[in-house]
Amino acid sequence: MASEGTHGTRAMAPTPIRTGPAARQPRPRTWLTRTLVVGIVLAAVNLRPAITSLGALLEEVRDGLGMSGSVAGLLTSVPPLCFAVFGVSAPRLARRFGPGAVVCAGMVAITLGLALRPFAGSTPVFLAASALALMGIAVGNVLMPVIVKRWFPQQVGTMTGLYSMGLAAGTAAAAAVAVPLTDALGGGWRLGLGVWALLAALAVIPWVPLARHREPDAAAVATGHGGAGEPRVAADPGDAGDAAPAPQGSATRQGTGSDVPTPEGLVPEGAAAAQAGRLRISRSPTAWALAVFFGLQASGAYITMGWMPQVFRDAGVSADTAGLLLAVIMVMGVPLAFVIPRVAVRLPHQGPIVVALGVCGLAGYAGLYLAPASGAFAWAVLLGISNCAFPLALTMVGMRARTGAGVAQLSGFAQSCGYLISIPGPLLVGVLYQSSGGWALPIALMAGLMVPQILVGVLAGRNRTIESECAPLEAVKSA
Repeated sequence: MASEGTHGTRAMAPTPIRTGPAARQPRPRTWLTRTLVVGIVLAAVNLRPAITSLGALLEEVRDGLGMSGSVAGLLTSVPPLCFAVFGVSAPRLARRFGPGAVVCAGMVAITLGLALRPFAGSTPVFLAASALALMGIAVGNVLMPVIVKRWFPQQVGTMTGLYSMGLAAGTAAAAAVAVPLTDALGGGWRLGLGVWALLAALAVIPWVPLARHREPDAAAVATGHGGAGEPRVAADPGDAGDAAPAPQGSATRQGTGSDVPTPEGLVPEGAAAAQAGRLRISRSPTAWALAVFFGLQASGAYITMGWMPQVFRDAGVSADTAGLLLAVIMVMGVPLAFVIPRVAVRLPHQGPIVVALGVCGLAGYAGLYLAPASGAFAWAVLLGISNCAFPLALTMVGMRARTGAGVAQLSGFAQSCGYLISIPGPLLVGVLYQSSGGWALPIALMAGLMVPQILVGVLAGRNRTIESECAPLEAVKSA
């Protein structure tokens, strides 16, 4: 009743308001929110099978296309390269066409790339088809935190965990079934890789209707409620200026500087834009720390996805078991990807989580160096725990900015710079493996990268935001 009275007061105010959403039934909100959740999960499931299915079948692909170890190392470096190149344009595309439309196009690109890859007759054609799929993955990587922040501003930890669980499940499933599925389809790696296009096509379906919705209005957004019982979201999240709260330990209200709700629970566009602006993000130490942390964890992840089955196979493990071990590494992210973000948003400093994950990684690499076959499943579990730095990095992206516009800018910066940083890792592993003929030096490199990852992760986990560290470009120009 209090909420109805508040609506009535607003209807008599001279200020123009949006009356449509409030007068409608809650059915659009339920339908759109459920579709969005399904879309986020299906998109997440499809963001890694293109990579992990290839890792499990890398030896067969190398033989079929005549790749050397160094060229295979280049192949495993293509994902972060594409993520860096194409990810940087994702925020700009989202502002122009809307995040839903861009993600929908990304799912289509993944489908086409995976469908074309089996027809490649040479390494360059295979790389081109892979790049098309990775282009779609890149925009999904960057825009998923933005979509979560804008549509679920008071459930960032929960929704990031759900997204990360879907990503880990898709990663693990592709690694586990790639070899058995290939055998069931006749033993050809081409069909074993191409079948994943069907899963990607499924992810396109929920994003088609979502592509038409550029903003989460009061009837569609799923958030907590304000003082008058209405969702508090920005007027135009398609622009660089929504004011969703960042969960720094607990949900905080950002926007107008007042607890009095604006018409229909919407933050005025001018206030949101003035609050956010376009930040000089390269001046932020936290943004750089997060970018380096993201890059180092991504380097370790793509080394693992691209090379770990080969490490186990060279140690005497069968191809099926090697794929299963990669699946064990990835499946550890299913429960932990849900738990870690929820724990992280309740801590003022995420450094302790960074250290714990790093220690697990160092222990896993030490075991892999000393007894790769006899303790394979134990090392896989430890490395799987360490790989959960990815959902932690995504969560910190949402926590290190106060607004949705800040999250979009930080996500693009951290992921683009981070993926550039991660490119040499998988390539160096291939070169060291080719030149040394064994895995001692590559494993030493993997362990060595874990040390700076821990250090910069502790810096990125400090309780501060990029808005407090760098002024908007507009303010600098007017000074």
